Amino acid sequence: MLEESAALARLLALVPPATAEVLPLEECLGRFALADYFATLPLPSFANSAMDGYALHAADCGPPGLPLIVSGAQPAGPDLGLAVRPGHCVRLFTGAPLPRDAAAVVMQEDTLMSPDGTSISLTEAVAPGEFIRHRGADLSVGQRLLATGQAITPARLGLLASQGLAALTCGVRPRAAVLTTGDELCPPGPAPLAPGQIYDSNGPMLRALLQEVGCRASAHHAPDELTHITETAQRLLAENDILVFVGGVSVGDHDLVKPALAALGIPLEFWRVRLKPGKPFLFTTHQGKLIFGLPGNPVSAFVTALLFLLPACRKLAGAAAAAALPRRTPATLCSPISNNGDRPHYLRGLYQSEDATFTPLGLQQSHALTALAQGNALLRLDPYAAAPAGSFHPVILL
Repeated sequence: MLEESAALARLLALVPPATAEVLPLEECLGRFALADYFATLPLPSFANSAMDGYALHAADCGPPGLPLIVSGAQPAGPDLGLAVRPGHCVRLFTGAPLPRDAAAVVMQEDTLMSPDGTSISLTEAVAPGEFIRHRGADLSVGQRLLATGQAITPARLGLLASQGLAALTCGVRPRAAVLTTGDELCPPGPAPLAPGQIYDSNGPMLRALLQEVGCRASAHHAPDELTHITETAQRLLAENDILVFVGGVSVGDHDLVKPALAALGIPLEFWRVRLKPGKPFLFTTHQGKLIFGLPGNPVSAFVTALLFLLPACRKLAGAAAAAALPRRTPATLCSPISNNGDRPHYLRGLYQSEDATFTPLGLQQSHALTALAQGNALLRLDPYAAAPAGSFHPVILL
C-alpha cells in the first residue's frame, strides 16, 4: 500500500507534457499558460491624472494663494499637447494625459470656481506629485506578466490585454471520460428504482469536478459484465486522454476493473493508497493515456479525485507543479477530533473565512454525501492522532 505523497509523486511523474494551442485572449480564461509573457509597455504608459481636477505648476503648489487662471482643458483621450505655466492651471479629468510642466493635480473638490468660470482658488494645500499617476509606476517594461504553468485568471487577462496581446499560447483542455460500473446503479430521472438499486451520484459529481478544472468530460455506465466493461473502456481510451473508472476496483467477485485492464493488456502502475476514505485507488497509463480507478463510495470517489485525479488533469492541461495541487489554507479547529485508525483521515467540514475556523460536519463515513455537500473544506488528520479545539491545521478548500 503506497503512502499518499508517494502515490501522488509517482502519478504526476507519469503525466505527459501538455499540448499547446494558440487561442484568442477571450477564450483563454481558466487555461494554463504554456509560455512566459513580459511587459512591452509601461503601465501607465504616460503620466496622467488620478482625479477630476486641475494641473498645477510647481510654483503654485503649497498653501492656498492667488487665484489661478484656467488656461485649457485636457479630457481623457488623445494628448492635446497642453502645458501649464505659473499662475495658471489646466482642467483635467481622470485618466487624462498630464500637461507639460505639471507638478501636481488638485482635486476639483478642493477648489472654488470664480463666478465667470475663468479661474479657481485653492481651498486646501497641495503637495508636489499629488494625484499624478507616473509613467511606469505600476509596471515596467520587461517585467513578467505571466509565467509558464500559471492559471489564466480574469485579472491576468486584464493585465495581458493592457499590453495589446490578442492571443495566448495555452494548454489544450484534456478529454476525460467517467465510467461508472455496477448493476445497482440507475441514472437520475423519473424511472422508479427497483429493490436494491440506487441512483448514480458518482457520474454527475465526477464529471462536474472534471469540468470545473477545465476538462472536456463525459459520463458513461457499464453493468457488472466483464466484456461490456472491457469493450467500453477500450472505446473510451481511444477517444479520450483520461479514463476514470468508478467502482469495481477492489477484490470482490463483482470488482471487474482490474480484470478488464488485464484483458486489454494494461498492467497496473499501483493499487491501494494509505488513505481514508479512498484506500482502493488504482492508477496506470496506456499509450500516453491516464487511467484512474476510484472507489465506488461517493465520498471516497470525491476525495481521491481531489487528491490525485484533479492534480493530474491540471498538469496535463499545462499547470505548474504548485498550481496543480489543491488549495490549502490554515484554520482553527472548532471542536476536538480524533483518528483511531492507521490511515490518514480526510474529514469533511465547514471553513468560515471570517475567522478562519473549521467545523467538522455530519457523518464522516465514506458513503455519506450530506456532510460533503454541506461543507466546503477537508481537514487531514494523521493516523492515531487527536486534535483539540483551538488547534491549527491546514485545510483543503473545495
